Amino acid sequence: MKKIGLLGGMSWESTALYYQLINERIKEELGGLHSARCVLASVDFAEIEHMQSAGDWDGAAKLLSAEAQLLEAAGAELLVLCTNTMHKVAETIEAAVGIEFLHLADVTAQAVINAGVDTVGLLGTRFTTEENFYIDRLKSRGLQVLIPSPEDRVIVNRVIYEELVVGVIRDESRREYQRIINDLQDKAAQGVILGCTEIELLIGAEDSALPVFSTTKLHAEAAVAAALA
Repeated sequence: MKKIGLLGGMSWESTALYYQLINERIKEELGGLHSARCVLASVDFAEIEHMQSAGDWDGAAKLLSAEAQLLEAAGAELLVLCTNTMHKVAETIEAAVGIEFLHLADVTAQAVINAGVDTVGLLGTRFTTEENFYIDRLKSRGLQVLIPSPEDRVIVNRVIYEELVVGVIRDESRREYQRIINDLQDKAAQGVILGCTEIELLIGAEDSALPVFSTTKLHAEAAVAAALA
């Protein structure tokens, strides 16, 4: 079993879910008392969020690359960046290490394709839905990507940063997300990507009119598959 390096803390709420899902999957695959071999670097999300807001992506890339190198030095053989948004600097992080980097958008795109879906809605932070780093990666695999209206993108982003990252789960916000998913369905989306690792704390398959692609779960399962390959 390869040792998985988890680069997390963005936020710790979703990183905890990564750890849980990875170990549950290892138990499913190997049984008995097996658990994952992993090391975790958990950054201060307040520092990262400040860099996001200030547009200091170079600073964020430098910080996360240094943390990734520490994971490699600690014996990680596989790197998992436990956040969708910070895949904006994925190329820099990947170049900073000599171990396999498991790109979240690639994992997600493959799951969408495997489900026979070619037009998919995307929920996420304003960075993920309004910039090209994530959407272009999905489109490069032949997918058509739909995003919420500008007004709804504000709602999705606000719920993530003001509620989910601090562990606040509100039924009112769930209903807003459901409305937004329904709107994406009306625009011909055949499924919806929960493109922020915290959204899975709010929305599950039972809450959506469309098939959901839960990026945290998909990423965790792909990490286990790679670790056991």
